[in-house]
Amino acid sequence: MIIKILLSYIIGYLEINIEGYYIERFINMCRNNKIMVWHLKRKGEFSLNFRINVSDFKNICRLAKKTRCRIKIKNKKGLPFLLNRYKKRKVFFVFLILLLFLIFVSSNFIWNVDIIEENNQELENISKDIENAGLKIGKLKSSIDTKEIINAIRLKRADVAWVGIELKGTNAIVKLVKADQKPQIIDDEEYCSIISDKDGIITKINAQTGTANVKVGDIIKKGDTLINGWMEGKYTGIRYVHAKGEIQAKVWHTKYKNISYNTVEKQETGNFENKYSIKFNKFKINLHKGVSKFKIYDTIETENKMKLFSDFYLPISVIKTTYKEIEEIQKTYEMEEAKQIGIEQLKQELDQEIENKESIVNTNINTYEKENSIDVYVTYEVLENIGTNEKIVF
Repeated sequence: MIIKILLSYIIGYLEINIEGYYIERFINMCRNNKIMVWHLKRKGEFSLNFRINVSDFKNICRLAKKTRCRIKIKNKKGLPFLLNRYKKRKVFFVFLILLLFLIFVSSNFIWNVDIIEENNQELENISKDIENAGLKIGKLKSSIDTKEIINAIRLKRADVAWVGIELKGTNAIVKLVKADQKPQIIDDEEYCSIISDKDGIITKINAQTGTANVKVGDIIKKGDTLINGWMEGKYTGIRYVHAKGEIQAKVWHTKYKNISYNTVEKQETGNFENKYSIKFNKFKINLHKGVSKFKIYDTIETENKMKLFSDFYLPISVIKTTYKEIEEIQKTYEMEEAKQIGIEQLKQELDQEIENKESIVNTNINTYEKENSIDVYVTYEVLENIGTNEKIVF
């Protein structure tokens, strides 16, 4: 039945209204004469709407006359009537055919590259490397060798542990797993010392293997030897080892900022305007004239790619450019107020840099007043485990 209805749309069908006392008899006679009627809807006791094939219209006229019913064509539906309706609109019809052809042709190309990084871990410049490897917008799908592209990315990027590429419709989905950056590991059989990787003051040292070269309270600099990779015995003399141990030191994290007493701050007024453009692959058409009416503004641009289905992108996108008005406000600070602003900003930066807040043992603040500004220094004293292995070269 469904197939017959779909076929009816292709060859065309009529929506009919029939009125009379013998509607049921009329429907029974249609079925007896193998006339397909569907989508029956009562409009009252003596009125009924239904659909029939165009070829059956003459036959139902004959049956309506026998049952003393009146019939009326309410609508004509289907492909033949649609084409007939637009046959005078040649430009529209040609444009429709051209559009369908372009959609068919564009289905053979990639129009969107979706990069998915595991756990939202950002890989710097990865989109550029993927493009250089051969996967880019406008590329013919049949010319894309996913294995070759994956190998090129893996050879180029040491920070990528795994790459997967899937082509769906006109969309290329690239999934990436970032490689864990592990410190250089020296084999336990290799002779090595432990050297400092930071400046600081030793607060704890425990040499498990090797000979401690510093003691608690010593000031050390980056590159100083903390535990030597050798041990000396009364009877064995000097023998070389793989140094191991735990070293804790007090290190310093310092941030600096200059705060002017007279400054101009920018803030949004809440006024904005939107302008739109249409982009065909790399060709852009602006649907607006001129620039923003605002004197000072921030620009935010978003691009929405058009698609027919979830993974069938078209080489067409709508670009929305939002201009947000900015006003400049002249502000004057007293010395103490400028100092507090600088301290607060620097502490926020340091808090983002240091993960373990419990390791912070002290905070030092230094300020140096100038004629029109103040220099602010904030230093966190932090207890950290330091030291890295360095192979002994003979």
